[in-house]
Amino acid sequence: MLTSILSFLGGSAFRMIWGELAAWVTKKQDHQFEVERMRVGAELDAAAHARNIEAIRVQAELGVKTIQVQAEADLERIDADTFGEGVKRVGRQTGLRLIDGWNAAITPAVATWSVVMLTLAEIGAFIMSENTAAVCFAALGLYLADRRLAKRGK
Repeated sequence: MLTSILSFLGGSAFRMIWGELAAWVTKKQDHQFEVERMRVGAELDAAAHARNIEAIRVQAELGVKTIQVQAEADLERIDADTFGEGVKRVGRQTGLRLIDGWNAAITPAVATWSVVMLTLAEIGAFIMSENTAAVCFAALGLYLADRRLAKRGK
């Protein structure tokens, strides 16, 4: 009887049990592999999403900086154009003697004032503020540029 049971178990029943057990272990491993693959895929997707969000943020910042640079360049251009137009109008005659006399007197007076102020500041007689220095240099630039342009017929 024991021999019959062992023959039965050693034959097809044992193979069936071993096959089912092996299939169960394989399915369990496949399931664990699939869960791990999904977890890694989700991490990769999250990392890709974070990179995309960062790229969009950087592009937006660069767009804002581009706009700021363009605005600053436009202001510089407008400032240069305005100064050039002012230089052109300094020596223009209006036809009114009082105004033309004032313009003829004030331009050299302001230039002289600028030279005196800059000379006194240079020798240390007083400390010139940044704004005063800017006004002095602008007045000299306007006067000297006006004279240069007048000599060239502009």
